[in-house]
Amino acid sequence: MQPYTVEKRLGSIIELSRQGKRINGLFRLLASPLLWERAYEQIAPNKGALTPGVDADNTLDGFSLERMQGIIAHVMDGSYRFSPARRQFIPKANGKKRPLGIPTADDKLVQAVVKILLEHVYEPIFSDQSHGFRRGRSCHTALTEIRKTWHGVKWLIEVDIVGYYDNIDHGILLELLRRRIDDERLIKLIERMLKAGYLEDWRFHKTFSGAPQGGVISPILANVYLHELDKFMEEVKARFDRGQTRRRSAHYLECSKQIQVRRRMIERRRANNNEGEIPALVEEIREWEQRRREAPSVDPFDPEYRRLRYCRYADDFVIGIIGDKDEARSTMAKVRQFLTDHLKLTVSEEKSGIRKASEGATFLGYDLKTYGDGRTKRMVSGGRAVTKRAPDDRMQLHVSVDRLARFAERQRLGNLHMNRGEARCELINNSDIAILTGYNALMRGLAEYYKLGTLWKREVSRLHHLWWWSLMKTLSRKHKCSVRTMAEKLRNGDSLGLWYEGRHERRFMPMFRLADVSPALTSRHVDRQPLAVMHFAGRNDIVDQLRARACQACAAKNVSLEVHHARKMSDMEGTTLWTRVKAARTRKRVVLCRECHVAHHAGRLQERLDRMMQA
Repeated sequence: MQPYTVEKRLGSIIELSRQGKRINGLFRLLASPLLWERAYEQIAPNKGALTPGVDADNTLDGFSLERMQGIIAHVMDGSYRFSPARRQFIPKANGKKRPLGIPTADDKLVQAVVKILLEHVYEPIFSDQSHGFRRGRSCHTALTEIRKTWHGVKWLIEVDIVGYYDNIDHGILLELLRRRIDDERLIKLIERMLKAGYLEDWRFHKTFSGAPQGGVISPILANVYLHELDKFMEEVKARFDRGQTRRRSAHYLECSKQIQVRRRMIERRRANNNEGEIPALVEEIREWEQRRREAPSVDPFDPEYRRLRYCRYADDFVIGIIGDKDEARSTMAKVRQFLTDHLKLTVSEEKSGIRKASEGATFLGYDLKTYGDGRTKRMVSGGRAVTKRAPDDRMQLHVSVDRLARFAERQRLGNLHMNRGEARCELINNSDIAILTGYNALMRGLAEYYKLGTLWKREVSRLHHLWWWSLMKTLSRKHKCSVRTMAEKLRNGDSLGLWYEGRHERRFMPMFRLADVSPALTSRHVDRQPLAVMHFAGRNDIVDQLRARACQACAAKNVSLEVHHARKMSDMEGTTLWTRVKAARTRKRVVLCRECHVAHHAGRLQERLDRMMQA
């Protein structure tokens, strides 16, 4: 199938999916090398490219066009068999462990190709309230949506699903896929992925349910599964919402009535040239205006005004209710019943519940809280003091102190509650610039995530203070001096930092400050690249180099080539400068012939090149 035909077919899938039609002929697209090359480019830069599954030799190191063609042939004739995933446990923030299923590199490649097809089918129809593991969406987009549109919420419903990824029902998931995909061969391929099982302590376990965390295709399958919940919540919201605006409060109406009465009295007296009583009436108007400002202008519990808010990131979702608590209880019962009856998922009684919005609920590491009573207050606007009515129940994002304390403990920065920073003695053998770079990256990453908070600098400053002392104590321990002496050594004008020798000149690396973080309005996504990088980075041409049949080390032509995935840039020694630059740009990948690749792994690449030069 020609590349133009494949691209045209993928474009048509999007339109057909929006029209609600079932898509057929998807399995035939797997015969196109274009999709496989695109899938390889998506997974190759990831850190897990060299992480082995059950087969230690099956990684993306050594990827070649011949290897890709072999996988395509086995998939198309139905003989491809998925290997069990390697079960590994990683620690969670609460001290527990999360199971990961790590597939082999070949299985990752097949999953990535199928994921591309599923994205073309489902991305056009996924809900706008779904933000997890989708292109162009992130935690920040979900939190920004809540911060901007959830004003006036009275109740927050937290719902936690017990072991979501481990309890996805395969039968239900495959049936949901069949509603949109009219291609049984592709469905069977996905079923074999799900039924591959896993190895734990070298014992094989069958998988009767679940999609392993760590699989390339698991996130989109999880979104397909909970897309049913998104549609259900749209129906609940349509039935729940009513009213256009809240009615005026009785207090506001009474005050406005008294003001209007006195204004008419003033007009009649002026018409009769009776100016004596007007000053007293003006004073009464001012008193009634003051009373009117002391209470909200609308009825926050208007029974004719109801709204339901909903936001989901993967299996974490929260519901906001503008209404009474009985309606919040009813909504939560409906959600629990739907998850149990239709998706066979269990809601955690321990972590789920209904919270008063003014007391707050936790979502994606933030505390969601509403503030404001709707009264008129004196405030500064546009550089001058004005009297304005403060918004009623405005949604705000705040940083949890407990989360910051756990972060400090996890990174061994010290005790946040005691405000005592600790030196990380395991780092004192590193260079000063390496220590500062690591500390800067640690604090900048946390600050960039929490910069959506309403008072984030004030709340994160406690951790920044602890971080500063940890860094200074680590450097002073390394140089066997006091913190005061170390601070004087690092001082450069108004900032602290280190001078180091750059490639062309001596440069200064400042110590990170919270003031260095750009405002949240300038960046929509946490992981969004700067525009300059997007414009000038170009495209990775690893596949083009494979097709060119020319080794980048020995320059041999018309030979079979493999992609060497370097674990670090020091592995690129023995190649030309241009090759190292290209490898750095393509996430440490370089195209080599088989002989050079074997010699590279044996540490004899330079020796091989020298022999070739002498010959």
